[in-house]
Amino acid sequence: MSADVPIPDQPDVQQIRELAQIPAVEVITRASVMLMSAAAEKLGLAEDGDQFKDLDEARRLIEAYAGLLGAAQADLGVHRQPLRDGLKALQEAFREASTFPDEPGQGPGEKSGF
Repeated sequence: MSADVPIPDQPDVQQIRELAQIPAVEVITRASVMLMSAAAEKLGLAEDGDQFKDLDEARRLIEAYAGLLGAAQADLGVHRQPLRDGLKALQEAFREASTFPDEPGQGPGEKSGF
């Protein structure tokens, strides 16, 4: 096997080094944006979104996002409030999309205090 052929499932050393240079708050923010975007898709909020609507999946994504936000909130600085606002918007959209909405405080991410 040639040394130029990458081994499948092995991280690229250059990609790892690039990640090492990114501040933690930026990694957390990028992960947050990915979770928010995926949740919005699963809530059917994107253009032609009804075909991707899956409230069970959306719940999981919102829960994961709330967990990440809760764990990182002390380190987010100026990013904290916009990320919390994004979570609130997803929680409201989830409640509106639900045929039988959860009781207040029982929706996705609400048990974590957000």
